[in-house]
Amino acid sequence: MAYVDGFVLAVPRKSLEQYRKLAHMGARLWKKHGALQFRECVGDDLKPAFGLSFPKLAKAKAGETVFFSFIVFKSRAHRDKVNAAVMKDPAMQGMPPTMPFDVKSMAYGGFKVFVEA
Repeated sequence: MAYVDGFVLAVPRKSLEQYRKLAHMGARLWKKHGALQFRECVGDDLKPAFGLSFPKLAKAKAGETVFFSFIVFKSRAHRDKVNAAVMKDPAMQGMPPTMPFDVKSMAYGGFKVFVEA
């Protein structure tokens, strides 16, 4: 079964293009080193009739939108290998000194695939 790194974060709308450039850079790097999929998904339908909304979960402020993002790997061992290679890649030196979102509010975790259809 595959392994997934998942992220939820709030990005200021004024920083969306800066975030898009960063996401494209990340996609190129992770795919270069073996990630199977890389997705950055911007919120669209964020007012559910039930449950906790993603904006509330992400503590999004006025002027921010929420991203649900994930990277798919063959396994956790594959994820660890790919992430280590990404961190050593010279392209990581091209990362901006500050992120276009509040890194402290980002939720992140690694997930074993439970059902795959």
